[in-house]
Amino acid sequence: MSQNVFLAGRLVPEAEATVSVFDHGLLYGDGVFEGIRVYGGNVFLHDAHIDRLFESAKAIHLEIPMSPAEVKAAVEQTVEANGVTDGYVRLVVTRGSGALGLDIRKTSNPQVIVIAADIALYPKELYEKGLSLVTSGTIRNHPAALPARVKSLNYLNNILAKIEGFAAGAGEVLMLNHLGQIAECTGDNVFVIKRGVVKTPPLDAGILAGLTRAAVIELAKKRGLEVREEAMVRHDIYTADECFLTGSAAEVIAAVSLDGRPIGDGKPGPITNELLADFRALTRGEIEVSLS
Repeated sequence: MSQNVFLAGRLVPEAEATVSVFDHGLLYGDGVFEGIRVYGGNVFLHDAHIDRLFESAKAIHLEIPMSPAEVKAAVEQTVEANGVTDGYVRLVVTRGSGALGLDIRKTSNPQVIVIAADIALYPKELYEKGLSLVTSGTIRNHPAALPARVKSLNYLNNILAKIEGFAAGAGEVLMLNHLGQIAECTGDNVFVIKRGVVKTPPLDAGILAGLTRAAVIELAKKRGLEVREEAMVRHDIYTADECFLTGSAAEVIAAVSLDGRPIGDGKPGPITNELLADFRALTRGEIEVSLS
């Protein structure tokens, strides 16, 4: 069945959802996006995603031609029109059409695009068995060049690392920053657990300020767990008791090996499983967290 896509202020059939070949989103990856989950027909962490979209746009001097309330309404309209109960929304804002050059002053008509569909990033069995990781030879973008906190359309850095993962037969790929510290995976934030303490890289390690990451930090604190945001290296994963990844698409999923070395006993650990259960309860509205 054909999907309905929100584009240029209205819903159109997917075959009609087209943008100019001169759009700088296509030509240069010049734009921003959000990946948002839908649970039980409700858009998860909706306000927080809209806030982050507008922050990313502001950081790259991109003016979104709709208000936050209008974008939020467009997302909800698209979800409803496509009958998405449990699925995924890709919200995109492009720079708009322009000349064959980098001058943004020659661009006009930024495009706001909303796609709502089903998604299954990883097979169900991997949530039970856990993912294998390999370390990428491609480092995460230097934060002074392209800050990871800007969720931009330019994902070539992540794609190059993902290609290495496919070649190695790994489920995901760990990316280091320019200092050799753990940054994040190609589409997920990273957590380790050691002696009951939950650790994750800080934002200044060059990582996305993940909303699922923030929610899981609060869930861990609700359980009385100590949570530390601190710089780490691969040794901290090699010797961890548990490791897991978080992301809007991935949700919460265990990582059970890195570079051929088992993490802990090579199985999803008890704290990871507890936090996964808490996260699923959060998505059902059974518990709440504050991300402020």
